[in-house]
Amino acid sequence: MIDFDKVVDRENTSCVKYDLRQKIFNRPDVIPMWVADMDFPTPDFIRKAVLQRAENSIYGYSFRPESYVDSIQNWLLRRHGWSTESDWFVFSPGIVPAVNFAILSLTNPGDGVIIQPPVYFPFFNAVNDHGRKLLTNQVVLQSSQYQIDFDDFERKAKQAKLFIFSSPHNPVGRVWQSDELQKLGEICVRNNVIILSDEIHNDLILPGNRHTVMASVSSEIARITLTCIAPSKTFNIAGLATSSVIISNPDLRKKYASFIDSIHLTGGNIFGSVASVAGYTHGDTWVDALMLYIEQNLSILSHALNNSIIKVIKPEATYMAWLDFRVSGLSDDEIKHKLIFEAGLGLSHGPTFGEGGEGFQRINLATTSGIVKEAAARLKEIF
Repeated sequence: MIDFDKVVDRENTSCVKYDLRQKIFNRPDVIPMWVADMDFPTPDFIRKAVLQRAENSIYGYSFRPESYVDSIQNWLLRRHGWSTESDWFVFSPGIVPAVNFAILSLTNPGDGVIIQPPVYFPFFNAVNDHGRKLLTNQVVLQSSQYQIDFDDFERKAKQAKLFIFSSPHNPVGRVWQSDELQKLGEICVRNNVIILSDEIHNDLILPGNRHTVMASVSSEIARITLTCIAPSKTFNIAGLATSSVIISNPDLRKKYASFIDSIHLTGGNIFGSVASVAGYTHGDTWVDALMLYIEQNLSILSHALNNSIIKVIKPEATYMAWLDFRVSGLSDDEIKHKLIFEAGLGLSHGPTFGEGGEGFQRINLATTSGIVKEAAARLKEIF
């Protein structure tokens, strides 16, 4: 029996989500529903594997065993129908580092890089911090669902060297369909644009939806695609700093891997490797139960806010929901102030995600249903 209702005290554990509340929100007691990790205990099968390895008292230099890649390959085939080769895998300590490594190894200063706001804010930093040209292709909300402006994307692709793609999309929760992926991919193929597909949320698919790996759409698209995955979101182990970049094109892989080698990041984390193998080997039932629980929390929130001025943009994936406050007529600063100092809630501020984030907030539902009920009640009362 998996108990997602269990309350775990995360305070005083150097936990970003809880222990930085004063710094982030100027109030230490907000209900923190912002940073994208879960309040659920890491699955027992991962904890047991890590503890077993920890019992060996030497934590020296290590390498990733064959089981590291094998477990990921089997998971990807089992869960997503994607067949991969073992030599396609390159290590990264995280997806955000991987995005930066790709920019540094595959583009030059001044090259154009496309992102699709409102989107995960480190994408902006990765482009701007390295002197690349930021090209935005804003996803557009139409009839309660976000859509891609393909005409604008084609125009931007003519100026671009790299496209950083969020799939499923964070923060709006879209699961892109095969025809959308094919259309994006074909535009990139025509214009010689490399695709970096951030698929860190690819296992967090809500019931009734199905994720398609961008690189699985066609061989032509696969040749220009780097696929970034990690067990961190899936199993709540972000602190173990372990992820993979899957690149079938040997030329792209050599450029990326050479950069990783040059900065000596191939070693990785002993416990991250152990946790990854355990998660991808034993995690199917746990993830399925997790997403049913997230669906329940989404239902609680949506039902509570049904007659309020806040509109819930129903996600198809991730454990976040994108909340539309625009009908309130309040400015973003006013919304943020009311959330923190009247509702006592710490959410992710919409404008942080770029164009199209104005008037929105992202809420993390990977917590107990009791906390979701309390947060929903506060939202309804204050707005």
